[in-house]
Amino acid sequence: MAGAQILGIGGRGMADKKKMLYVVSSGTDRPEQLYAPFVLGMTACAMGMEATVYFVVKGVTAVKKGEAQNIKMGSFPKLNEIMDQAIKAGVKVMVCEQSCQLLNLPKGGFEEWAKIVGAATLNDLTLDADGVLCF
Repeated sequence: MAGAQILGIGGRGMADKKKMLYVVSSGTDRPEQLYAPFVLGMTACAMGMEATVYFVVKGVTAVKKGEAQNIKMGSFPKLNEIMDQAIKAGVKVMVCEQSCQLLNLPKGGFEEWAKIVGAATLNDLTLDADGVLCF
């Protein structure tokens, strides 16, 4: 059948990359929840997938400028080092603008690689993802 396209999960072509979404609502008060999204995101990218980490509610505190360099758990490097590795691997990071307003955090106070987006973006990402994990 000329011009036909075989569709996979979510109506995308089979050749399209799978998409993973990691939603982080835990903040700097729960540092054990902050490593996994970045480690899993790097793993997803290494597997040829797209990976997005979306910070919402208290999670936005983790991507405030300078915060991650104060977090270190176990034998892992500091969180900012893991974040930097993830960004270099291709993990995208988004911060919920409404959560910033809720916590009275200025939009300019985040790491430069964190993209400020609206709440509707989370809905779109969730509907488009092949897998969603929450931390």
